Amino acid sequence: MADHRSERYDRAIRLLKDARKSAGLTQAQLAARLGTRQQFVSKYECGERRLDVIEFLDVAKELGIDAQRILDECLSAARN
Repeated sequence: MADHRSERYDRAIRLLKDARKSAGLTQAQLAARLGTRQQFVSKYECGERRLDVIEFLDVAKELGIDAQRILDECLSAARN
C-alpha cells in the first residue's frame, strides 16, 4: 500500500502537536477533552492514523487554536 502522507499533512499534525504541548496538555488530557482515548491522539501524532476533517476541527477547537490558520499555513507551505 502506498504511503498517503504528505508534507502538508505532516506540517498540520506538527502544528497540532506543538499547540498541544504549548497548551501544557498531555495526550491523555487532550483525549479526555475530546471524549476519546489517549491512543487516538498518539496514533494521529505519530502518523499511524489520519485525522478526518471533523476530527481535525474538534482537535483544533479543544486546543483553542484557529483551524483556518493551520490550513492557511499548510497551503502557503505547499505553494513555496
